[in-house]
Amino acid sequence: MANTHYGRPAARANTNPSVKGLGKSSSLDMVEANEDDRLSKLPDDVLLNIVERLDIADAARTTILSTRWKQIPAVLSKIVIMAGSFEPKHKEWSKLTSDDIGRANTTVLEATRSILERRAGSLYPIHMLRIQFYLGDESILIGQTVANTMTTQKVASAEFTILTKVRKKCAKNDLLTYGKQFMSFFDACPNAFGGLVRLTLENLRLGESDFPKIFSMCKQLEFLSLYECDMGIQSFLEVEHPRLGELVIVCGRLERVDLKWAPKLTKLKFNVFRCKDDPFCLGYVPLLHTVSIINVAFTWHKMLKLSELLDKAAISNLSLDFKSEKIWVKPEGRRQLLPVFHKLRILNLINIAEECDLTWTMFLLDGAPNLKELHILVRNHLCEMITGKRRELPVVCKEKDKGLEWEPSTSDFKHHNLAGLSIYGRFHAVDKLVRFARNVVEAAVNLEDIRLYKSPVCVRCKHMLQEWTFEETSWLRYEFSKEIPSAVCIHFPSLGKWVSWPRLCAISIHSCC
Repeated sequence: MANTHYGRPAARANTNPSVKGLGKSSSLDMVEANEDDRLSKLPDDVLLNIVERLDIADAARTTILSTRWKQIPAVLSKIVIMAGSFEPKHKEWSKLTSDDIGRANTTVLEATRSILERRAGSLYPIHMLRIQFYLGDESILIGQTVANTMTTQKVASAEFTILTKVRKKCAKNDLLTYGKQFMSFFDACPNAFGGLVRLTLENLRLGESDFPKIFSMCKQLEFLSLYECDMGIQSFLEVEHPRLGELVIVCGRLERVDLKWAPKLTKLKFNVFRCKDDPFCLGYVPLLHTVSIINVAFTWHKMLKLSELLDKAAISNLSLDFKSEKIWVKPEGRRQLLPVFHKLRILNLINIAEECDLTWTMFLLDGAPNLKELHILVRNHLCEMITGKRRELPVVCKEKDKGLEWEPSTSDFKHHNLAGLSIYGRFHAVDKLVRFARNVVEAAVNLEDIRLYKSPVCVRCKHMLQEWTFEETSWLRYEFSKEIPSAVCIHFPSLGKWVSWPRLCAISIHSCC
């Protein structure tokens, strides 16, 4: 196997995989002998700006460029050490072996020690310290190294992303084992966890008292992401934290998350929940403004009433993703929705199946009089939806738009603030989309533009063409012009080579704020 350093090819003469001693000694002597090299004449802030744009392996290599550059690791303000950078480049993460993971983790430990221990006594603060590693024997040593740095230096923002060797479809025993491993690590490194601002965890089945312990210890925590983390089937998670600003819950067997007291929470994301009732309950969350809910609805799921689910919150940004399966929200009247939707500015309706009628979506427009931007993605996304023999299972909903009857609050319902309507899809169900656009235009009296985009793609379908052809735009312009007044302009923007929906939402939200 070729000699490597931090997951990348290293000079053959260098047999030491640590950060020190990189490159050929003869090259190092030649560079050091050149006292007037141009790199060494650059101002400190320029040098730092260059190095902080590199990954940790390349940043470490810069120490061979000149004597002055050897001091760079001690003054870096952004330190990012990712296990993924040290994994074999030719392998997908799902095909990594235990040896691959072990080597990557060992290299993360070496990099963490080398970079942080060089900073001993440094007067330069660390603005961001981000480390991604696997739960294992090296975890405690990584945690202790970080804790020592936090004790001796100012670290403004520290982040752990803790991976497990089995990433997807963990068995019950794996979840329990990883849960015990994590709590052993947690108990061994209280100072490291006490200084974390961001924490991402996956595949942990913890004890009833473990989450309260985590929230109590991680006093600085502002971001928490939990993938397949719970306390067992149908367990309840209570969240009380003074600083938590963003919470992401993905899968897991939680029956409900009770956000009892989170005075600084601004963003909440729920991705796939198995419980039949409301997945979360909002307590004291006065700053909550962004909510994203993603779910595949099965026969046991009840249809959610947003007025009840989002009670006590006046949100400004809402995303609902139906995964091309059954619609799981229940249409409500303006009177019920106005208390939670009176501040709503941006609404994303994602992955509505092509066979669904779209009339029901108007209840959201009726209940949100101050809405500025409406984005709707209509498609049968084969990469995510239930296909084949699985569709015959009794838990799979056969009628995807059942129970969506809705009547407007008044017969002449008008909306005066909607400024943008964007429709995304493959436009196979063009008649439905035209009727939907006509309904919106008739209600939104000040709407002047409609933007039609081709469907964004995921990793698995990124080969699909995302650029409009002349024939497609001509056909759609003709179809829409039959129902849409000429005063409303139809645009066909490009998404570029490859834009996923999460990235698209981030772009559109940023442009509207």
